[in-house]
Amino acid sequence: MQKILVVGGTGMIGKPVTWALINAGFKITMLARNPQKAQQLFPDATVVPGDVLDPLSLLKAFEGQEAVYISLSPPRTARRKDRLPEREGIENIIAVAQKTGIKRLVLLSSLVQHYNGMNGFHWWVFDVKQAAVEKVKKSGIPYTIFYPSTFMECFDQLLMKGNRIMLAGDSKAPMHFIAADDYAQQVVRSFQQPAAINKEYPVQGPVAYTWEQGARIFIAHYAKASLKTLKAPLGVFKVMGTLVPLVDYGAKISEALNKYPEQFESTATWDELGKPQVTIDAYADRLSNREEE
Repeated sequence: MQKILVVGGTGMIGKPVTWALINAGFKITMLARNPQKAQQLFPDATVVPGDVLDPLSLLKAFEGQEAVYISLSPPRTARRKDRLPEREGIENIIAVAQKTGIKRLVLLSSLVQHYNGMNGFHWWVFDVKQAAVEKVKKSGIPYTIFYPSTFMECFDQLLMKGNRIMLAGDSKAPMHFIAADDYAQQVVRSFQQPAAINKEYPVQGPVAYTWEQGARIFIAHYAKASLKTLKAPLGVFKVMGTLVPLVDYGAKISEALNKYPEQFESTATWDELGKPQVTIDAYADRLSNREEE
């Protein structure tokens, strides 16, 4: 299996996965709403303009492909009734994949979505993610599904605002932070191993930290700037979130990440797809070195 269509390849996690697949020798085609941006990022990939919410635009991209890697999520500003990439988009992907003879679907989900229903917590975004998993599993197409813990990239790409690492609420449940590069290598190996078909893989790093613990390690090793944490009460975001969807998204995901009782469950993933190598301190060191070049 060499021809892979990547959907969502220009996002925070999509980019490392796409680079890893290209470097491993796969022939990559990218579906992109902004084809110019995608082609600049990945000059060695074939880029086809399209949108998962437009099924007709998917036909050309799917033509001749053997597998589809899917990295989608509801936009942070989305409302429940909107047409969503991870809901209607997934349905369109499956329908076109069935018509065009796709042999494999690989889906990026999340581990924390399992918090839905715990401690009275319920969020429609997690409903969407859980439904996407079930649609892929029931599609009749061989699948591989990944459930990552929190990505280290959140520190610099989502939480860093100026010289602050912004935290919300009290982080009580440690998370097994994973680097996107390590996850990307596991994705590569899943395409190389027939045994990964119809498998679901938790994706976790070797050591678990709370947000505060992880942020302290990141700050201590990030040489580009002198950083500090700034923590705001979660209740403030919840009140603001009743009016602003973007803030509501941040409040909900923060509550889930702060409280989800994550247990280590990636032994089989490591055995089959490789053990993660990047620690938070190494990630921050490497990021600092990259930015100094």
